[in-house]
Amino acid sequence: MLRWTITFVIIAIIAAVLGFGGIAGAAAGIAKIIFYIFLVLVVISLLKSVMK
Repeated sequence: MLRWTITFVIIAIIAAVLGFGGIAGAAAGIAKIIFYIFLVLVVISLLKSVMK
């Protein structure tokens, strides 16, 4: 999941440099959502491993 986040951030940066503001904003928004999902899953995994 972290790879997807990095991919969308790179797409957003390239799109912003080329002047595609809408695509850059959308890619950055998707990257942010995926990153938050990744963080939630990491916390859940850590809690499960601590509870064992």
